Amino acid sequence: MHLLAPGRVLARATAVLVLALGMAAGTTGLLSGTEAHALPAAEGSLTFSGDEGDYISGGRSYAYSTASQDSLDITSSGDDNAVRLWVNGANGDWWSLDLAAPSGTKLVPGTYTGATRHPFNGPAEPGLDLSGNGRGCNQLTGEFTISAIEFGPQGYVRKLDASFVQHCEGGPAAARGEVHIENPAPPAELDLGLAVALEGTASTLNGKATVHGTVSCNKPVQVALAGDVTQVKRQKLIRGSYSASVSCVPGAPVAWTATAAPTGDVPFQRGDVEVAARATATDPDYAQPVTAAETVAVHLRRG
Repeated sequence: MHLLAPGRVLARATAVLVLALGMAAGTTGLLSGTEAHALPAAEGSLTFSGDEGDYISGGRSYAYSTASQDSLDITSSGDDNAVRLWVNGANGDWWSLDLAAPSGTKLVPGTYTGATRHPFNGPAEPGLDLSGNGRGCNQLTGEFTISAIEFGPQGYVRKLDASFVQHCEGGPAAARGEVHIENPAPPAELDLGLAVALEGTASTLNGKATVHGTVSCNKPVQVALAGDVTQVKRQKLIRGSYSASVSCVPGAPVAWTATAAPTGDVPFQRGDVEVAARATATDPDYAQPVTAAETVAVHLRRG
């Protein structure tokens, strides 16, 4: 499954396209597991150097760190099988590093030998890929050691200390490096609550049904509400959809109200209806949608 990198400037996007077109094996930088959102590292560094003849490093040494105003973004796969680091150097350099355990296992401290290019490594092979600045390996071999790693929810990486050795295209020359990431404790995930009131109104003027309820949250979010109202009267099915949007802040529940217009020529009437409700908001810390749903019986009175 693809993981989406943070936004890049046009020059970088062009360079990524050139790299992708120049590599016969296809797109680089995929992570297995659930798609997650990359977050900037609070503190971190990536350093590596290469032997003469190593294609990726060009035989040079590189060093990037948050202390030097370089940008380091990191995420993990949803199953904690892999991590990916993006580096945007203050000097315009850009690199990515993938480290992955064999599929179906979690990335834990230890040494992973026999690594091949991620995400095309076999089910029993660890995955590795250092690429960037317009250079990447079609095939590679190598190994890496995880000294420390701590995961959080939704792809959050609390800590990573690792070293790696990568040989490009089966050659003897290698790139060798280290990565260190330190982040604060992960933020809580968005907890979204939804309630539907057990009474509503059926308008005698326009035949619409008005329903209401509350939403609750543990962090400020904009909540989108949507749903359907269904009623059966005299063997006729009456149905309509509704939508609304409210700003939710932690603390007391926030009220919402929405109106559903019948889709046919039969109006909503006094009596019982089924109300299906969905509340959706995007977690501001993890950029992931969170949904709460309720289906309840509501009594409509004339309004």
